[in-house]
Amino acid sequence: MEIIVEGIRQAFYLLFTLDPEVLGITLLSLEVSGTATLISLLIGISVGTAVALTRFPGRQLVVSMINTGMGLPPVVVGLFVTIFLWRNGPLGDLEILYTPTAIVIAQAIIATPIVTGITLAAMQHLPKNLRLQILALGATRLQMIWILVKEAKLPLLAAVMAGFGSVISEVGASIMVGGNIKGYTRVLTTATVMETGKGNFDIAIALGVILFILCFMINAVLTQIQQKERPR
Repeated sequence: MEIIVEGIRQAFYLLFTLDPEVLGITLLSLEVSGTATLISLLIGISVGTAVALTRFPGRQLVVSMINTGMGLPPVVVGLFVTIFLWRNGPLGDLEILYTPTAIVIAQAIIATPIVTGITLAAMQHLPKNLRLQILALGATRLQMIWILVKEAKLPLLAAVMAGFGSVISEVGASIMVGGNIKGYTRVLTTATVMETGKGNFDIAIALGVILFILCFMINAVLTQIQQKERPR
């Protein structure tokens, strides 16, 4: 119990004193996970909407693959991204393994199926006749899609929270493709694992508390937006 109390005390000390190393790790975590979430939103909302509004052969298989991808193990993603980015791999010439870019790629792959699956479910949950009503009012197909996305904005905000939460708390793939390099690719989760392995439980708890506070603050803002948009 004493270790936990000390860890919490250490967390607030590091936050209030703006410790340069902890601040750098926190900002990198936000930058990497924020970028990965943005990429996953651009791809996931587009693909989820397209699959929801289109009928084509093999659609059921595609939906099953999307749903399976929502539970994709991060270490498996890290393994395949590492293989592809390895110097002898297909993308080895890019020389981005063990860089923040590699972490963004891995995290985007993890978050995209989650965003896609939630978007797909949200769009399918809309009234079936809504599309016909929108088109009957003279809207183009692009305008119709935009209106449908706006109608599904509440669950889509949940997709944002789920996508961001899945990557900001991810550790396996980040270590594998980033290497946990001090001052370069070390993020909150990988730093926590490292400090735990070294037996520095107070610092590990402090980093964990900072990660929790960060997640809570971002999700609190998104939840506030979501609840304001909720029908009365």
